[in-house]
Amino acid sequence: MNLANKPIAALFSLFLLAALAAACSRGPVQPEEIKLFPVDDMEGIITRTGVRIDREISSDGNGSLLVTADAPLTVRLYETGDIHLENARLIYRARLRTENVEGQAYLEMWCSFPGKGEFFSRALHAPLSGTNE
Repeated sequence: MNLANKPIAALFSLFLLAALAAACSRGPVQPEEIKLFPVDDMEGIITRTGVRIDREISSDGNGSLLVTADAPLTVRLYETGDIHLENARLIYRARLRTENVEGQAYLEMWCSFPGKGEFFSRALHAPLSGTNE
């Protein structure tokens, strides 16, 4: 999650981060969830500065991450580790709430593939600023 420009208080509620395998062979195949990161504790959260669990505001009733910043900030959430997939589609889903954000807040996913490099998906088509539910 990237938060840019001056005083920022953002609430990030990650309700699902899933990698879904989508086969390209015969007929439709049901997606398979291979990784889920519930936000009910700080386990697995990489960035710890300015980040805490908020039990009062939650999309699933289990908690959310409250991120507070007064300058541009990137919050690293989780790493999946090695996942071996062929012919797959990787999807991340999250809910982002903001409060008094100056600048823009948006979600971003980085993928590193050995021998192929790093790639990213950035939700620049839907950045948030100000206060949003």
